Amino acid sequence: MANFKARILDSAGVTRALTRISHEIIERNDGVDNVCLIGIRRRGVPLAQMIADTIEQIEGIRVPVGEIDITRYRDDLTTISEGATVNSTSIPFPVTERNVILVDDVLYTGRTARAAIEAVFSLGRPERIQLAILIDRGHRELPIRADYVGKNVPTSRQELIAVRVPPYDSESMSVEIWQLS
Repeated sequence: MANFKARILDSAGVTRALTRISHEIIERNDGVDNVCLIGIRRRGVPLAQMIADTIEQIEGIRVPVGEIDITRYRDDLTTISEGATVNSTSIPFPVTERNVILVDDVLYTGRTARAAIEAVFSLGRPERIQLAILIDRGHRELPIRADYVGKNVPTSRQELIAVRVPPYDSESMSVEIWQLS
C-alpha cells in the first residue's frame, strides 16, 4: 500500500521540463538532422512524442520517433513476473549511424536504460546513444547517467515516483511521490 506524499510537477511543470530537454537536445546535437527519438515503453513513448512535437515547433523539422519494448533484454525478468509479456517494438527508421535518444519517465537503478541500450544495438550501430529522462530519482545499481534530466528528485527506496501521462492515465500530466508502507 502507498500513501500520497507530494505532487512534484503539475502538467505545466512537465511541459516546461520537456521543453527544456528539447532545447538541450537541439543544442547538444548541433540541430536535429541526425537525431531520432525512441520512447521506452510505456510512458517513455508519449514523452518522446511530446519532445518531438516541441522540437518541430522550435526547428520546423519532425524528428523520427519510435518505441521499444525492452522486456526480453531485462536482466531481472524473473523477478518482475513469471508471465511477463513482450510487446512489439516499432522503429520505422534505421538507427545505424544516427544519434539515438532514448526517452523514459523515471531513471532509478539504471537497469531499464541498460536493457534499452542493448535493444537498440540489436537493431544496428548508432553513432551515439543519449538518454532523456523526466525524473532522475537516484539509487543507481549500474554506472548509467542521463544526458537530459527534467528534474532530479532525491528519494528513499521506500518511496515511489508516479508519472501520470495520457493516454495511459486518465488524468492530466503530473509527477507524484508516494510513500510505500
